[in-house]
Amino acid sequence: MTLRILLTGKNGQVGRELISSLRPLGEVVALAHAELDLTKPEEIRKIVREVRPQLIVNAAAYTAVDQAESDEAAARAVNADAPGVMAEEAKKIGAALVHYSTDYVFDGSKSTPYLETDPTNPINAYGRTKLAGEEAIRNSGAAHLIFRTAWVYGREGKNFLGTILRLATQREELRIVSDQTGSPTCSADIAQATAEALSRIYSQQDDNSAFSRVSGTYHLTAGGVTSWYEFTKAILEEAAGHAGDPWLAAATSGQPLIARSVVPIKAAEYPTSAKRPAYSVLSNDRLAHAFRFRLQDWRAQLQSCFAGKPAAIIQVEK
Repeated sequence: MTLRILLTGKNGQVGRELISSLRPLGEVVALAHAELDLTKPEEIRKIVREVRPQLIVNAAAYTAVDQAESDEAAARAVNADAPGVMAEEAKKIGAALVHYSTDYVFDGSKSTPYLETDPTNPINAYGRTKLAGEEAIRNSGAAHLIFRTAWVYGREGKNFLGTILRLATQREELRIVSDQTGSPTCSADIAQATAEALSRIYSQQDDNSAFSRVSGTYHLTAGGVTSWYEFTKAILEEAAGHAGDPWLAAATSGQPLIARSVVPIKAAEYPTSAKRPAYSVLSNDRLAHAFRFRLQDWRAQLQSCFAGKPAAIIQVEK
């Protein structure tokens, strides 16, 4: 089946990767903020009605976690209201919706991986608005896939990887939080996994009912667990092995890496406007059961990110 796909957030970390990942499935109409203002519901309705996609993939989000504390209304408009409008419009035309959510819908008080069925309890404005978006989609009655992911980074855009590489050209010592744990997940791998799940759905003849059968919320993160501190050390190790790489040179503005040590600190020593969950690990078992694949371990993803390609998906036997 050849799909007509409406993709929002094409300039975001995941969105820019999705443009190429989704192309094998059909025609991709990709829009950036300048082409679709998600704070204006009528613009969303107009675009959906004009494009008439069979599938909407919403990769747009308000991701400024700390800024959301002082501007929750703006975050809610993009993270909650807009997905709800997309879902309503999708329902009207018989389309399906893919949407990305976050580990921040949980409070981080667990010590074992979060399941999709665990109670949500966001501890910051960003998490509250993302949870509201999830609920709006579920309440719409549209066929949907909500993929909760975590600690997203990539070769482009503002993210932890880019920040560490920049700081490593400016400071000999990096002080990084060590008491927050999660699973860093590369944007390229999220896009690849999304396309893989969709291809498995739409490869079936009765594609509409096939989507309805798997409609729901899934955790989609890299395997394994680490801290920001350990992730930072891994980034610097990978960077040391890619000296002379054109992408690394661009990421560091051509400056040498001078960081010589990474010092672990407590989150309390690095206060931020928004609280972060201490434990953000998500279980991917439901994804594996429904779609028969998992994502690679976070370290393998980091290596593949430096190499400029997504890591191989791990197939799961029935």
